[in-house]
This record gives sequence, C-alpha cells and structure tokens, in this order.
Amino acid sequence: MSARVTFYTRPGCHLCDDAREVVARVCADLGESFDEVDIESDGDLEDRFGEEVPVTFVDGRQHDFWRVDEARLRAALA
Repeated sequence: MSARVTFYTRPGCHLCDDAREVVARVCADLGESFDEVDIESDGDLEDRFGEEVPVTFVDGRQHDFWRVDEARLRAALA
C-alpha cells in the first residue's frame, strides 16, 4: 500500500522542517504514512515547485504549499 501523503521538500528549508512535524504528527495519529521527496534530486520537480516548498499532496492531488494546516490535513485524510 502506498502512502496517501507525499511531502515535497528541499534541504535547509525552515518551512519544510515546521511542516514535516505537522505531517508526521497527523499521519501518526491517523495511522497513515507519508513519502518525503527532496525536489533537488529531480530537475523537473525543482522547476515545478521552485520556492513553493514545502508542498503536500494527498491522494495524488496538491493539498498545501508553504504551510500545512493541521486541521485541513486531518480532514483530507478522514
């Protein structure tokens, strides 16, 4: 079973660090997993997301960028 949440980040991103805590907490509480992808490892992802990281996708659709709203993420995974 694949993760429902994909979390796009880049190294050294303080917003990514903050968002990772929220994503990890929500996924742990709800028994979900998440995949984290470093956009710097893929030129296409870097072109696509640029400075909008972190970006979260839920079930293959973009959910948030820059900040992750915990209540909104919980609702999307419910």
